[in-house]
Amino acid sequence: MVLGGGMGGLLTARVLAESFSQVSIVDRDALVGVDRPRRGVPHARHAHALLARGQQILEELFPGLRQELIDAGIPAGDIAGNLRWYFNGRRLAPGSADLLSVSATRPQLEAHVRARVAELSNVDFMERFSINGLVTGAGGRVTGVRVQSDDFGIAATLDADLVVDSTGRGSRTPAWLEELGYGRPAEDKVKVDLAYTTRHFRLKNDPYGTDLSINPVASPANPRGAFFPKLADGSSQLSLTGILGDHPPTDPEGFMAFAKTLAAPEIYEAIQDAEPLDDPVTFKFPASVRRRYELMRAFPAGLLVLGDAVCSFNPVYGQGMTVAALEAWTLRNMLAHGSVPDARRFFREIAKVVDASWTISAGADLGFPGVEGERTFQTRMGNAYMARLHAAAVNDPTVTAAFFRVAGLVDPPTALMRPAMMRRVLGAPRPARAA
Repeated sequence: MVLGGGMGGLLTARVLAESFSQVSIVDRDALVGVDRPRRGVPHARHAHALLARGQQILEELFPGLRQELIDAGIPAGDIAGNLRWYFNGRRLAPGSADLLSVSATRPQLEAHVRARVAELSNVDFMERFSINGLVTGAGGRVTGVRVQSDDFGIAATLDADLVVDSTGRGSRTPAWLEELGYGRPAEDKVKVDLAYTTRHFRLKNDPYGTDLSINPVASPANPRGAFFPKLADGSSQLSLTGILGDHPPTDPEGFMAFAKTLAAPEIYEAIQDAEPLDDPVTFKFPASVRRRYELMRAFPAGLLVLGDAVCSFNPVYGQGMTVAALEAWTLRNMLAHGSVPDARRFFREIAKVVDASWTISAGADLGFPGVEGERTFQTRMGNAYMARLHAAAVNDPTVTAAFFRVAGLVDPPTALMRPAMMRRVLGAPRPARAA
């Protein structure tokens, strides 16, 4: 029984279908055939990214999916060479990371993956069901869930050999564990007070050239950022980002004024005379939250948790879907040994997956002076080195490519510390700080 039909739940169901005779996905939303933003994923209206490692895993689980997306007209290209990146106010030199980026919106990507999962004969979707709690049996083992149909009001108990919670950052597992006497998992938090505000446009002029998107990344020098991809239907999506309460406005005039302050001036130039296709909408993200299930002294058998329900990252780094894919991949490898993994062992294994991404995102957030949190010597040194690396990447496409292989979770962070790379980074001139 998979709780939640988002990307994490879909990938989990795909993996479980290899080892279980029947897999059910339970969600409060309608799912099958839906290709638009839905209630359970309010942030789907905003820019999303599937990192390179996530693309690779999806292709392994659903062979031909990448080409299927491209055939559907979704733009694709090299993440370091066909996306225009600005860091610390300066454009990085395009490189070749040999990593394909398919620029699908979240609803598009989810719809294609969901259609593939729906083709599996032993997977079914239980749509428009609220999940009211866990059912336990002998020894405290989780044996199912209590649900209620939103359409008919009928309550039922669903039996399961394994329940996997992939309901996202609003997961109720901590409360359920407390009710069962296990206590709640400890939490790590990094408060960022972030907001996305998004609007779609039909442009009169093409600012992209061969690029898929124009992405000025927020930095301590200019904490306002944006993602400006072109979409399959020929329109453009502009998601403005603002941290520490400096939120992009939702009124059209304020939205335009905010866009004018970005480090990539071509964005404002492109939208100032463009046709707006909708009104600006906003999504607020107060804090990155990591639930430390791997540190719990006891945990009920028959229950696992993954995806944003374990760790919800600052979305500007695009890690969420890829980390969920890596966790599903970990579960697949553990199931290949023939039995359902012990929950605490599973949490220890996925903690290794989370560690690398948390270090990248939380460390980068702590580079903003207003973000609260302990700045260890390692964090300060890491942020100082990354500033030098981004400066070197302004003129060195090899550094750009290496950075995006790490940011894409394909190569480990240590790849940026190899002697040859350090010589490129530390030997590069420091450009004057952008205004």
